[in-house]
Amino acid sequence: MTTTTDAAGQPHLRRSLKARHLTMIAIGGSIGTGLFVASGATVANAGPGGAILGYMLIGLMVYFLMTSLGELAAYMPVSGSFATYGARFVDPAFGFALGWNYWYNWAVTIAVELVAAQLIMAYWFPDVPGMYWSAAFLAIMFSLNYISVKGFGEAEYWCSLIKVVTVLVFIGTGLAMIFGILKGGEQAGWHNLTMGEAPFVGGLQAMIGVMMVAGFSFQGTELIGVAAGESENPHKTIPRAIKQVFWRILLFYVIAIFLIGLLIPYTDPKLLKNGIEDIGLSPFTLVFEHAGLAFAAALMNAVILTAILSAGNSGMYASTRMLYTMATEGRAPKIFAKLSANGVPRNALYATTVVGMLCFLTALGKDQSIYLWLLNLSGMTGFIAWLGIAISHYRFRKGFIAQGHSLDELPYRSPFFPWGPLFAFALCVLVMTGQNYQAFMADRIDWLGIVATYVGIPLFVLIWWGYRLKHRTRFVRYEEMSFADADEALLHSEKR
Repeated sequence: MTTTTDAAGQPHLRRSLKARHLTMIAIGGSIGTGLFVASGATVANAGPGGAILGYMLIGLMVYFLMTSLGELAAYMPVSGSFATYGARFVDPAFGFALGWNYWYNWAVTIAVELVAAQLIMAYWFPDVPGMYWSAAFLAIMFSLNYISVKGFGEAEYWCSLIKVVTVLVFIGTGLAMIFGILKGGEQAGWHNLTMGEAPFVGGLQAMIGVMMVAGFSFQGTELIGVAAGESENPHKTIPRAIKQVFWRILLFYVIAIFLIGLLIPYTDPKLLKNGIEDIGLSPFTLVFEHAGLAFAAALMNAVILTAILSAGNSGMYASTRMLYTMATEGRAPKIFAKLSANGVPRNALYATTVVGMLCFLTALGKDQSIYLWLLNLSGMTGFIAWLGIAISHYRFRKGFIAQGHSLDELPYRSPFFPWGPLFAFALCVLVMTGQNYQAFMADRIDWLGIVATYVGIPLFVLIWWGYRLKHRTRFVRYEEMSFADADEALLHSEKR
């Protein structure tokens, strides 16, 4: 796009994200430490069958959610989409709470990823204080987002490409080991799927645990909706990216975890211990080492660092755009609606960066304890955003039909309505409520753990109903929903 100002000379967000950027954001959005690190623990706790089934259920839920988001984002391509959809099709107060929830979620996630980066860098430089690495990586993320949206898009493109290539190499290596082309170690083989209690271990309790880990692993796929406001031809590129979600879930998660189950016995104690602080115990590292690749730990350390920085970079982009959109719609201070000459909401970027500086709290205590504290702080908010997508899409479609519109007017139509958003809503609620059920089952109820896990729910409700009471908002009736602005937004995006 060459035009960055309107008729009044005011700058606008630039539609600089090309189809290849959006495709890689879609592919790489859910590939991170959840796959590279936590997948081993899911196999150990639930067996290979339980891990695959858990990831498939959550993957199906995410696919339904992305088709719902695709329908909304292709019709109304706005940056910071969740707050707009929630306000337009549910309740202005709901959109207000959803927007602040999502901004907070990703802003804190930046701090989480920067602390994780400290732990990764300690592998190579154990004597360098971790906060130095956080400062350096925060400066890089800030610079990529400060210059232009294209800087973010290019960084995500290459980071996602590295992650995709790593998974493909892992799958190729695993298949070569299974068929005897490469050595797989004495423990590798089909018998791992049936040994002991396999393929399903631990019953329903273990399955819920897998689904929780899988849910966190897939968070980030909704970035397509946030990026819609700055993508070229969103009515074409967004549906194309959405359609790829199903296949990448199948390829990158289900097949990868199936191979882990074949190549490493679920009883291997190393799988239970794997964590962000010890990349040598990542299931990917273990498989590569069994294949005779001596540099596997260093290689995976670099790849996981790439995944962490990619997640932090995405978090800075998503939270900045959400804060900007809320400001333009009057749900945040107007100062955050100001854009630079090249279309970057820099005031919103400054505010998000300040929250990301929570990573420097590591100077006050042990790195891992701060990491877990921040992780718990941001955990619930991602699921709340997903619930918002399901609810907004359901009401959008109902209102669209109620006002006499034809489905043929939609650039992209979710093929699973209404069961898709309903299934996603139900499973999301199940995972949210079951996140820390162990705290209620102990001899003494862990109230501190309960508060740390579930505080996001009452906070969201408090913001929602506080705004509702103050501004006397109500649920938007289907007959009163406005779709005219959506048509204008799409027409404007086509002209630009």
